[in-house]
Amino acid sequence: MTRLLHHRDEGPKDAPVLLLGPSLGTSVRVWEPQAPALAERHRVIRWDLPGHGGSAPGLLPAGATVADLGRLVLDLADALGARTFAYAGISIGGAVGTWLAAHHPERVESLALLCSSARFGEPGPWRERAELARTQGLGPLAETAPARWFTSGFTEYDTLVADQRSADPEAYAACCEVLAAVDLRVDLATITAPTLVIAGLDDVATPPAHARELAAGIRGAHLVELPHAAHLANVERPHAVLAALQGHLAQHQEDLAQHQQEKER
Repeated sequence: MTRLLHHRDEGPKDAPVLLLGPSLGTSVRVWEPQAPALAERHRVIRWDLPGHGGSAPGLLPAGATVADLGRLVLDLADALGARTFAYAGISIGGAVGTWLAAHHPERVESLALLCSSARFGEPGPWRERAELARTQGLGPLAETAPARWFTSGFTEYDTLVADQRSADPEAYAACCEVLAAVDLRVDLATITAPTLVIAGLDDVATPPAHARELAAGIRGAHLVELPHAAHLANVERPHAVLAALQGHLAQHQEDLAQHQQEKER
């Protein structure tokens, strides 16, 4: 029996499904600022990366790629009866959504990419971080996480740092190696799902130029750039991100309804 990613399943079971993917080092709790409101009109399914939160470390094999993470998400969607779904993901969670939308377009109805990238920089620094996690554990990375995730004035991060500290070092390292190998640039032009791209203007992990490349490469994508926000923009600017997501999802539902009406005429 296939082991599934740990997840939370919230909202009406007959509502449109919305999958929420996390960033590296976080858990389902990273979506806490938006999930309750989104679950009013969607069946919201938040999932944990392997070795993060409640997901088993061994779900990600050695040498895994973003495609392996994407297949784990599809396994979860299948197990929950979600034939199609909207998808929103942060950072590596966004890369998973990009892969899904490019390689399984029949599954992804709409896409939102938050502080993400088609290519997360040169592989060397990611491999160095993987080695650090394996040799020293996640304590040193947890200490420096706030500087990577937030602007200097933001201080409400204790819960998220605790998630980073408690992640499995080997699984975290494997996710770093996934990021080292990610290159989805050629996939962008194949994506047909309505797409929202959100950037934090103070994001040093995935700078705004990465979001602009995503928006330019995906046909019809809408780009929102948020000031006073770094890598976890949905935590630092929760209301602005929620409003952008709700508007994006509502527009998609409206377009679907209009298309259905036209078919019935």
